[in-house]
Amino acid sequence: MSRIGNLPIELPKGVKVEINGRNVQVKGAKGTLSQAFHPDMTIEQKDGVLSVSRPTESKQHKALHGLTRALLSNMVHGVSEGFMRELDVEGVGYRAEMKGNELVLNVGYSHPVIFTPSADLSFDVQDRGKKIIVSGIDKQVVGEVSANIRKTRPPEPYKGKGIRYSGEHVRRKAGKAGKV
Repeated sequence: MSRIGNLPIELPKGVKVEINGRNVQVKGAKGTLSQAFHPDMTIEQKDGVLSVSRPTESKQHKALHGLTRALLSNMVHGVSEGFMRELDVEGVGYRAEMKGNELVLNVGYSHPVIFTPSADLSFDVQDRGKKIIVSGIDKQVVGEVSANIRKTRPPEPYKGKGIRYSGEHVRRKAGKAGKV
């Protein structure tokens, strides 16, 4: 059984937390995040440590306990250090580039695919258009935008062309039987 909910959350220097009933706002060097949590969960701040407690031992409260603690931890980490996701672009003629603050992908379509970042998100392109870095303070937004970028051209199993997460393994298939 997981004991994630019982772990305390250490607040780094420069991070301030405001708790207003079920709404929690976390301010840090990189920005501000706020979220409303389930009213049954009790969130307390003492001596630079956040703790979450549950009212009963029911299955639902145990699940909410771990969820609430994980979301709070991600908020604290996001405003202090931020989150980053790296994507690799592979394929002949496939590349990414920045035009202003927009990400422009040329990945085999007849038109370029353009992504515009939201206010708390930023894109960066490295290795001559072969590596995309998505960074921001909200873990969910960074993951969702990264998934949408990958979805424009997922890696195919025969040649491995497409956009993949850094470190992602793509299972390769053999080509035609006569080709060696």
